[in-house]
Amino acid sequence: MTMWGGRFTEGPSALLRALNDSFAFDRELFAEDVEGSMAWARELALAGVLTHDEAETLVDALGKLTLEESDAEDVHSYVEAKLRELVGPLAGKLHTGRSRNDQVATDLRLWLQKVTDDAVALIASLMRALAEKAQAEAATPMPGYTHLKQAEPITFGHWCLAYYEMLSRDCSRLFDAQLRGDECPLGSGALAGTPLPIDRERLAASLGFARATANSLDAVSDRDFAAEYLFTATLLLTHLSRMAEDLIFFTSDEAGYAELPDAMATGSSRMPQKKNPDVLELTRGHAARTLGDLTGFLSLLKGLPLAYNKDLQLDKEPLFRTNALLLVLLPALTELVKGLKITNKMREAAASPLLLATDAADELAARGIPFREAHEIVSREGRHSLSSVEAVLAKKNVFGGTAPARVEAAARAALEKFANETP
Repeated sequence: MTMWGGRFTEGPSALLRALNDSFAFDRELFAEDVEGSMAWARELALAGVLTHDEAETLVDALGKLTLEESDAEDVHSYVEAKLRELVGPLAGKLHTGRSRNDQVATDLRLWLQKVTDDAVALIASLMRALAEKAQAEAATPMPGYTHLKQAEPITFGHWCLAYYEMLSRDCSRLFDAQLRGDECPLGSGALAGTPLPIDRERLAASLGFARATANSLDAVSDRDFAAEYLFTATLLLTHLSRMAEDLIFFTSDEAGYAELPDAMATGSSRMPQKKNPDVLELTRGHAARTLGDLTGFLSLLKGLPLAYNKDLQLDKEPLFRTNALLLVLLPALTELVKGLKITNKMREAAASPLLLATDAADELAARGIPFREAHEIVSREGRHSLSSVEAVLAKKNVFGGTAPARVEAAARAALEKFANETP
């Protein structure tokens, strides 16, 4: 049964259905569609469209629905058909004053509110792992790089906290996007609003939203909230990809600065000696694919006239893919960071005279030689610092610097933050 066939003399062709039907993927919104339908049933009773008993019958039946295989057109028609099996023609009253346009916009916002909370929790777990590793390795020297050339010594703990800061910004952006998306479109109808005396602010509150959307035309066609989630997730994956690239190099045979935990690496079917960083390589690959999804999503939106257009049916799969990825990838990277072992090669490489050249120039400048001249002297004569790598690190004792004491304090502060709130 379709929800729209009244004026048609024949049903949709198999070819149309193959292109048009979306239940195969929008079934992901089943729980949210049921939740929104319960709220709508209760609001219809308050508006005098349904009796109290009718509304409670609908709500009770909605609570009994389960998700099964179906040839339904979409999740909305699936829920209505299953509801009709339980309560008969009364199911048809539930759609009074409501459109699939405001229904799907509400479902998607509800879903994104929940999955954003899940993503933030998983990011926080990775941040904690990085902070714990930073505290343990606060004084472990390692080469710092610019242009992928050895530059100055830092500590591995300082490296960990650099990615902690990136992830902290990602959490902040997710929270911001979640706040802007905390609006309820239900009651907007197809595009012009519902003719029923619905209290939309009360309806929004019943679904846990902060407020109702302010314009029905915008409400049914707006996907900014989804684009923001996808952008923020893409930037998160960009940061994770950068971290993965660093760790691939650190654990390479050439560098040998660290060793991957056995449980988070793979071997070769041909070469017995191999220990491959597949988790890290897949992180890079998934970051690339999600970037493509973001580009496609924005391209999808850019030419749409107001209000709803069927193009918007294609907005969901990139979101579902991204959420499914984060649910697997973030825990995997968390376990990898926890099990990462730092080798003596990292400490040895940090003591290279090349890495102490900047400190040698600073030493000459401290004796009164202009720094530009000191820079030239060190560059020309190949001088290196008289200080040990530990002493050089200790000099970088400014806030945000790589001095071990600063790194340890920053890691401790990060971990204390977790005791009180999500960063």
